[in-house]
Amino acid sequence: MSAKDKLRHKAEELKGRAKKNVGDATDDERMQSRGRTEQTKGSMKQAGEKIKDAGKKVKGAFKK
Repeated sequence: MSAKDKLRHKAEELKGRAKKNVGDATDDERMQSRGRTEQTKGSMKQAGEKIKDAGKKVKGAFKK
Protein backbone atom coordinates (compact mmCIF):
# COMPACT_ATOMS: atom_id res chain seq x y z
CA MET A 1 0.00 0.00 0.00
CA SER A 2 1.38 3.35 -0.89
CA ALA A 3 1.79 5.94 1.80
CA LYS A 4 -0.56 8.23 -0.10
CA ASP A 5 -3.33 5.61 -0.02
CA LYS A 6 -2.73 4.89 3.67
CA LEU A 7 -3.02 8.55 4.48
CA ARG A 8 -6.13 9.04 2.36
CA HIS A 9 -7.94 6.05 3.89
CA LYS A 10 -6.94 7.00 7.43
CA ALA A 11 -8.16 10.56 6.79
CA GLU A 12 -11.49 9.21 5.59
CA GLU A 13 -11.80 7.11 8.74
CA LEU A 14 -10.95 10.07 10.99
CA LYS A 15 -13.34 12.35 9.12
CA GLY A 16 -16.09 9.79 9.69
CA ARG A 17 -15.23 9.52 13.37
CA ALA A 18 -15.40 13.32 13.69
CA LYS A 19 -18.80 13.45 11.97
CA LYS A 20 -20.10 10.69 14.23
CA ASN A 21 -18.89 12.56 17.31
CA VAL A 22 -20.51 15.79 16.13
CA GLY A 23 -23.72 13.87 15.50
CA ASP A 24 -23.53 12.40 19.00
CA ALA A 25 -23.00 15.82 20.54
CA THR A 26 -25.89 17.41 18.63
CA ASP A 27 -28.22 14.38 18.66
CA ASP A 28 -28.24 14.46 14.85
CA GLU A 29 -28.96 10.88 13.81
CA ARG A 30 -28.29 11.61 10.14
CA MET A 31 -24.82 12.97 10.94
CA GLN A 32 -24.12 9.98 13.19
CA SER A 33 -25.10 7.61 10.40
CA ARG A 34 -22.96 9.39 7.80
CA GLY A 35 -20.04 9.39 10.20
CA ARG A 36 -20.33 5.68 10.93
CA THR A 37 -20.57 4.97 7.20
CA GLU A 38 -17.47 7.00 6.35
CA GLN A 39 -15.54 5.56 9.27
CA THR A 40 -16.38 2.00 8.25
CA LYS A 41 -15.62 2.71 4.60
CA GLY A 42 -12.17 4.05 5.48
CA SER A 43 -11.47 1.06 7.73
CA MET A 44 -12.52 -1.40 5.03
CA LYS A 45 -10.32 0.29 2.45
CA GLN A 46 -7.37 0.04 4.83
CA ALA A 47 -8.10 -3.64 5.41
CA GLY A 48 -8.29 -4.26 1.66
CA GLU A 49 -4.94 -2.60 1.09
CA LYS A 50 -3.37 -4.65 3.90
CA ILE A 51 -4.66 -7.84 2.26
CA LYS A 52 -3.12 -6.75 -1.05
CA ASP A 53 0.20 -6.10 0.70
CA ALA A 54 0.09 -9.52 2.36
CA GLY A 55 -0.63 -11.16 -0.98
CA LYS A 56 2.37 -9.43 -2.53
CA LYS A 57 4.58 -10.65 0.32
CA VAL A 58 3.40 -14.23 -0.15
CA LYS A 59 3.92 -14.00 -3.89
CA GLY A 60 7.41 -12.60 -3.29
CA ALA A 61 8.25 -15.45 -0.91
CA PHE A 62 7.59 -18.01 -3.64
CA LYS A 63 9.92 -16.23 -6.07
CA LYS A 64 12.94 -16.87 -3.84
